[in-house]
This record gives sequence, C-alpha cells and structure tokens, in this order.
Amino acid sequence: MTTTPPSSRPSRPWSAFGAGAAAVVACAVCCAGPLLAVLGGIGVTSAIGALWMPVLAVLAVAAGIGVLVVRRRRRTTACRTVPARADLGMPTVGLPQDTDDSKAAL
Repeated sequence: MTTTPPSSRPSRPWSAFGAGAAAVVACAVCCAGPLLAVLGGIGVTSAIGALWMPVLAVLAVAAGIGVLVVRRRRRTTACRTVPARADLGMPTVGLPQDTDDSKAAL
C-alpha cells in the first residue's frame, strides 16, 4: 500500500485559470487607455456630425490629410542603406595579377 508523504500538496487545477485571469486583467489595463481614446474620438465625431453635418465632412477630409502626411513622413524617414561595395576579405584564387614590378623581375 502506497501512501503519499504528508508534505506533498494536491495539485491545484485552478492555478492555471488564475494565471490566465491575471494576464487578461493586465492586458485590459494596458490597452484601456488607447481603446477609450479611439472610442471617445468616434463618439465626439458622431456627436458633432449629428449636430452639424458639414463638420463631419470637414473632419473626414482632415483625417484623410493627416493619414497622407503621416505616410509621407514615414516614407522619407525610413531607414535606407546606401548601395556600396562590401569588402569581405576573401583570398584570390589562382596566380597573382600582373603588376609592373612582376614584369621587371622576369
């Protein structure tokens, strides 16, 4: 008959659920600010558009121009490399190339 030692505790299946719940709560706290900002912006735009329709068109054009400006700035500041020759330090195979000194030695 085998008995378990008194120091061992039974496994807790709820510990994985608790870790998952903690991760969900941490994600919600982290993402709450940006999500509320986006939803608030949509709400304000909707409220202004409901009160005065031409403002909605002006805001749509301003948003489009903003997207174009940001894309242009990102394109011009993108990290680019200058095409250049890379010296890898590889040895040459075969006979050395002729130079003026080697012709004089013959």
